[in-house]
Amino acid sequence: MTVTPLITVSDGRLAVRGRTVLTGVPDNVSAAHAAGAGLVEGAFVGAHAGEAKSHHVFTLGTLRGCRFLCLFRFKLWWMTQRMGASGRDVPLETQFMLVEVPPASGDGDDDAAGGDGSEPVYLVVLPLLEGQFRAALQGNDRDELQFCIESGDKAVRTDQGAHAVYLHAGDNPFDTVAAAVKAVEKHLNTFHHREKKKLPSFLDWFGWCTWDAFYTDVTADGVKRGLQSLSEGGAPPRFLIIDDGWQQIASEDKPDPGVTVQEGAQFASRLTGIKENTKFQAKSNDDSGDGEPAAASGGLKQLVREAKDANGVKQVYVWHAMAGYWGGVAPSPGTGMERYEPSLAYPVQSPGVTANQPDIVMDSLSVLGLGLVHPRRVRDFYGELHSYLASCGVDGVKVDVQNIIETVGAGHGGRVAITRAYHRALEASVSRSFPDNGCISCMCHNTDMLYSSRQTAVVRASDDFYPRDPASHTVHVASVAYNSVFLGEFMQPDWDMFHSLHPAAEYHGAARAVGGGAIYVSDKPGNHNFGVLRKLVLPDGSVLRARLPGRPTRDCLFSDPARDGASILKVWNVNACGGVVGAFNCQGAGWCRVTKRTRVHDAAPGTLTGAVRAADVDAIARVAGNGGEGGDGSEWDGEAAVYAHRARELVRLPRGAALPVTLGPLEYEVFHVCPLRRAAPGGAAFAPVGLLDMFNAGGAVEECAVKADDAAGTGATAVATMRVRGCGRFGAYCSRRPARCVLDAAEVEFGYDADTGLVTVDLPVPEEEMYRWTLEIVV
Repeated sequence: MTVTPLITVSDGRLAVRGRTVLTGVPDNVSAAHAAGAGLVEGAFVGAHAGEAKSHHVFTLGTLRGCRFLCLFRFKLWWMTQRMGASGRDVPLETQFMLVEVPPASGDGDDDAAGGDGSEPVYLVVLPLLEGQFRAALQGNDRDELQFCIESGDKAVRTDQGAHAVYLHAGDNPFDTVAAAVKAVEKHLNTFHHREKKKLPSFLDWFGWCTWDAFYTDVTADGVKRGLQSLSEGGAPPRFLIIDDGWQQIASEDKPDPGVTVQEGAQFASRLTGIKENTKFQAKSNDDSGDGEPAAASGGLKQLVREAKDANGVKQVYVWHAMAGYWGGVAPSPGTGMERYEPSLAYPVQSPGVTANQPDIVMDSLSVLGLGLVHPRRVRDFYGELHSYLASCGVDGVKVDVQNIIETVGAGHGGRVAITRAYHRALEASVSRSFPDNGCISCMCHNTDMLYSSRQTAVVRASDDFYPRDPASHTVHVASVAYNSVFLGEFMQPDWDMFHSLHPAAEYHGAARAVGGGAIYVSDKPGNHNFGVLRKLVLPDGSVLRARLPGRPTRDCLFSDPARDGASILKVWNVNACGGVVGAFNCQGAGWCRVTKRTRVHDAAPGTLTGAVRAADVDAIARVAGNGGEGGDGSEWDGEAAVYAHRARELVRLPRGAALPVTLGPLEYEVFHVCPLRRAAPGGAAFAPVGLLDMFNAGGAVEECAVKADDAAGTGATAVATMRVRGCGRFGAYCSRRPARCVLDAAEVEFGYDADTGLVTVDLPVPEEEMYRWTLEIVV
């Protein structure tokens, strides 16, 4: 049986289902379908050159007339989004593209390939790792789409990138991205998809990070005060991150006379020991002599014990850089670090990175050098560091400054080889010392890492939360959402900490609630807004976490909610029994390729108007479209109850109908999309909403079944049985007034608004952590 591939390259044209995507494809470009993958939807594209070099740029063809989303590294460390419709709009260092290929022009080829030609086709373009080379996409002023391959080591050369770029086509953008990454997983066999990884348990608890509270001035006393302050206010942190500032470091190296080191020289400080510094040391013991470092009887061990015993903290993570510290490990003798064979390495960045945005960290290290642990000793380094931390009761690590490793591949086989060696060592050490898979990857948005990660399950999704930078807040929310389209296939995106006492606190809090990642703040002790925190944190310290990585809705994928002055960003996610859509006005600021920084481009962005539909929640929209089940075995016809968090309004929304939303600058709304359920056709309609005062109300509903409660099974009388978590005002939609409500076998009072169909029940504070109530509403 002959199957026609969806992606073809012939006669100077790259086409998807017969629809032209690239013209003027050069003769040195070739395409090959995934061998053994059984995927006619995918193809590898490569090119060859006349000579072997460590850096090549190949042209794929001219790109015009297709809308696309790019995710590119605007800094060495981080990605952000760019939308466009021609090759010149593709930035340097693009690591992911999603192209919307418009309907066919009538040549009939699309029908022959299996489509009807009336809907767009989505094409995912993934530059890959091949051997010791890493690929990235870019465009030029002639609208040509190109890919660059580089090894990062002049001694590592090639004359081709045969499988440098992978293309995958499909009808649903989210499914197509997932299928593309899974096909690459099978091809490379060097990483695992998110679905195969163990998520660390801290994700389901509220946390506090010391970074924006203290920066590097953090002390043991400051940690204690921060935990106590939040607990006393009713938002007890159950996980703690002790960020930068706890390690033993020194700045002992000086540049040559006459060399001027600019701002950022402080980042050249180097690690001089694996234990905590004097700010955290209460009393220290000598090492036992068996090669294993002994934990201090006071110090970090005591702090961790007090955090857990006195404050109820369940998980403690500490920060360290991938190279040990920002400037690596001290290479001079006498510190004890010489056993890791460190030597000074002088970072060399990719031309694509330096053309996008210079970095003060790298400017400093290019002069002073990075103290690089030799790759053959990095397993010992991580193993001893993590073993010591585990002996102090630490449960995991936040590993920062990761992408610096790609810059020091010269002499070590290139950037891909050294990055993979470091990540393999890191993951092996985490597996030994932190059995909950306790690792957060940070400053790591390079595909060298992503395509080498077999185990790490949490990744910071964007540049930092900057409390004092007005331009950063809308940019942050937009970037984490779009980056999650790609990053979410590898790990659970972490949308970063924020301040609960901040003008943009509700905006950030709502975003974290729909993001699906960890929820944690970096408040200074005593500086909290518990009104915001109570929308995120239950009294037991747990959170109502959505189940997937939050991503932009389908109609937002190719519009620019930060720059176009018209678009609202909508982010969708799912809970066990419904969906959630966060709507955000992100206009007014963005990364500027001219000034090479994030800046405000509109100081007074206007009020925006948009619309929310049940179909915005992609996962449940497909259930309705296929005539599938509404979650309990009953068929769902696409009709939903939608609850708006800020407006406190419940609306019954027919299939295909839209709910208008209007947002001023830096405003948000959260919509809970609840499919209607019936015990029988024509019976009463019911939909659980959840805890009405929480940002992610629907996260409180873990099970729901609606069954007939009459002898004939007609549905004239029905009972909705739910397993719910938390406390406070619980809401549900019911098309008629309930007969009674029963909570854990005891009948309770309820409210009912006949105009909207909103049923409300007050759930008391449970005595047990993570307690599940059984709530029955008899209709």
